[in-house]
Amino acid sequence: MARTLPALIPDVVPGRLRELEEIFALIDRLGDDAEVRTLTHVELAGSRLPVHGIVLGAADRSAPTLLVVGGVHGLERIGTRVVLAFLHTLTERLRWDAVLRETLSRSRICLVPLVNPGGMLQRTRSNPRGVDLMRNAPTSAAAQSTFLVGGHRLSPALPWFMGEGDGMEPEAEALCRFVEEEVFGADVAISLDCHSGFGFDDQLWFPYARTRAPFPHLPEVFALKRLLDATLPHHVYRVEPQAQNYTVHGDLWDHLHDLYAARRPEGTFLPLTLEMGSWTWVKKNPRQLFDVLGSFNPIKPHRLRRTLRRHIPLFEFLVRAAASASAWATADPQLRETRSAAAYELWYAD
Repeated sequence: MARTLPALIPDVVPGRLRELEEIFALIDRLGDDAEVRTLTHVELAGSRLPVHGIVLGAADRSAPTLLVVGGVHGLERIGTRVVLAFLHTLTERLRWDAVLRETLSRSRICLVPLVNPGGMLQRTRSNPRGVDLMRNAPTSAAAQSTFLVGGHRLSPALPWFMGEGDGMEPEAEALCRFVEEEVFGADVAISLDCHSGFGFDDQLWFPYARTRAPFPHLPEVFALKRLLDATLPHHVYRVEPQAQNYTVHGDLWDHLHDLYAARRPEGTFLPLTLEMGSWTWVKKNPRQLFDVLGSFNPIKPHRLRRTLRRHIPLFEFLVRAAASASAWATADPQLRETRSAAAYELWYAD
């Protein structure tokens, strides 16, 4: 049962974090169409900032599932904004779209729109304890990771700090717990974690981040890419392994994928990362560099609107791809071998 806006908002500093208040408003409008859980709270400046998980669709947790995540890095507000644009569209369509309701009767959409509200409120990449949540999982790079960017334990004053010791931060732990409870039951699941700040192109990365060795679900990733290319032939995304760009310690999606694979060796979990190319926004408006948010977000209103509508087709594609996984995620050994060879040639041969 969804909680209402008045029950959620009192501990939030009014007007300080519009993304959080938009989450409250959308939860209120979703009403009984959503199951809403408060995964954890972040204490900051006298406020308790909630991290919410939202579940739409079938009650059966084995149903095909799409997970959408944003706001892992507090500076990358656009990640949360595009997730909220998608959630807004879903909220409106649930009022009139019988096809969407039929799809959700046999599939699920899970969302965590804002994982790191403390970092977003502070305008920092890390959480309020100085930890980069995407370097905080108990996984290590197979070889030496990219210096600093790949995670370090030198100081929380530096970006990409992994945290001290083996424990995970409350926000990262809460996200992982939600994924284990709501996603790991699915025979086929796709996740999309929305980030910005790397290069000029919009990229779709898949694991692993810790090693350049091929991903175990390479045939399924290749099949999904081929389906995307055929369905949206003019799409803007470059699909590739994350480790071709850099390797890291402590990647949450490496960790979650391996947990899922250990528990469900016959299942398929494809964690994707949308890395929006923020350098284009800076190139068009170099003055953005004088604002700490400018390197990671579109500042001009028309560019923000363009970005918010740019990725809706991708979200819609993934909803349908997850719900129709039997059409492309095959268990046939010969077909998997053929796809694996084609994927290796595409991504790893050089």
